[in-house]
Amino acid sequence: MRKKTFMAAGLLAVASLTLSACGGGDGDSGNPVAVVSEDAGSQQAATVLDKPFEKPDLVLTDTDGKEYDLREETAGRPTLIYFGYTHCPDVCPLTMNNLAVAKKQLPKEQQDELRVVFVTTDPERDTSAALGKWLKGIDSQVVGLTGEFDTIQAGARTLGISIEPPRKDDNGKTVSDHGTQVIAFSPKTDGGYVLYGEDATVEDYTKDLPKIIKGENP
Repeated sequence: MRKKTFMAAGLLAVASLTLSACGGGDGDSGNPVAVVSEDAGSQQAATVLDKPFEKPDLVLTDTDGKEYDLREETAGRPTLIYFGYTHCPDVCPLTMNNLAVAKKQLPKEQQDELRVVFVTTDPERDTSAALGKWLKGIDSQVVGLTGEFDTIQAGARTLGISIEPPRKDDNGKTVSDHGTQVIAFSPKTDGGYVLYGEDATVEDYTKDLPKIIKGENP
């Protein structure tokens, strides 16, 4: 077993920077450092963190327009968190659909226990109603959250995920540059102990979710 230390926000930076609407920056010196242990030559999609992230202290608004305290609502539950936006043309819908398909392979009891949380990086356009409509076509159980951009950005930063304010691209379209990691939180410790990059597949999540539900390493 060997250890690597790296900036979590920089993980997969090369891949994410090639995206037209879902890019991620390389982070900055203020981002948390993640230490991981892995087998040499490991090709696993999941990266298990030796030092889990603390769950963000985020109080935002859900798709019903109600206040949602992330820590309180997901305490003691297996939880997956992803930051993205509904107008994303590629990686965001792909990631959320991969999670939804894998989740449906679980027994109903485990589906109900798992919390999948989608936090928008484009809150001006992603209102509660817009999030609800978009997520309904993917998985109605997904928790969609919106709020002030600065609050969302600060919460993502505690997980080493870089988010930039929405901007206009060369074609005049509004895009949101953000990290594309999915963070899994253990029901045992509430710590973010597993990280997935944008290349994680339905098969990867299908294989790993039963273990994450139990707070085990995938």
